[in-house]
Amino acid sequence: MIVDATDAVLGRLATFVAKKLLNGERVDVINSEKAVITGNPKLTVEKYLKRIKRGSPQHGPFFPRKPNMVVSRAIRGMLPYEKSKGRNAFKNLRVYFGLPEEFKNKEVAKLPAKDVKCKFIAVYDLCKKLGWNNKLQTD
Repeated sequence: MIVDATDAVLGRLATFVAKKLLNGERVDVINSEKAVITGNPKLTVEKYLKRIKRGSPQHGPFFPRKPNMVVSRAIRGMLPYEKSKGRNAFKNLRVYFGLPEEFKNKEVAKLPAKDVKCKFIAVYDLCKKLGWNNKLQTD
């Protein structure tokens, strides 16, 4: 199953994908940088910066700064990752930055769109504020 994250609310996207993963499906998420996080953008950035600065650089906890990894981490948070069922489900997930060539002419599932009427920040903008260097978008 291929899911497009364009204009999808990150939490809703994560729960939808987590349910599919727990049912045994393989899920590819494309355009991960276009997902949005609702709420005050300044408070959202502060919350993520606080997560990144927690702990030590050598021992963690480690929190990602790349958009595809932020979305992947949100989906992982919806899975029972401490158990083998959750870990095996997480192995069936692939999250991509942009639209890879292999998915150009394939059928893509969109989440039921909800118009976001409150403040929000895109995952791409969040990652830039967290210090992500987007020169190498392919890794």
